[in-house]
Amino acid sequence: MTHSGRNKKVGKSAKKMYGPRKFLVCGYSEQDQQTLLSLLEESGLKSVPVVFATSNDLQRTIKDMLGADDKTGAGEEAEMSRAIVVSGLTQKELHILMTAYRKAKLPAQLWAALTPTSEQWTVAALLEELAAEKKEIRKMKEKGRT
Repeated sequence: MTHSGRNKKVGKSAKKMYGPRKFLVCGYSEQDQQTLLSLLEESGLKSVPVVFATSNDLQRTIKDMLGADDKTGAGEEAEMSRAIVVSGLTQKELHILMTAYRKAKLPAQLWAALTPTSEQWTVAALLEELAAEKKEIRKMKEKGRT
């Protein structure tokens, strides 16, 4: 995997980010799926299609997953890291979602914005990359405190 473009801070632009307008949601229980759908509705993002990855999707590419119909995988729990991959949103919409997510006090999770590189990765590879980035960021923060 290439690591180009890692750890970029998202701005607050109204410009559409890369990819089709959709969310790919990983590692959510059925109850958490419903909570997220309610959160999207309350945040004004109800019109954005949502695909829920299942345990059977780990070797599918992100691009393939984002081609699935709205609510694909809903009601099926998945044994994988908890994450949301956003595609085709504006940076402003991403900030709205992340703020609403924090205010709802939902469990910590990984976040990613689709890139031309990441859409070719499998769900499993992307989740591994996100976990490695999170670990790297944590190490950098710890070094800054010493």
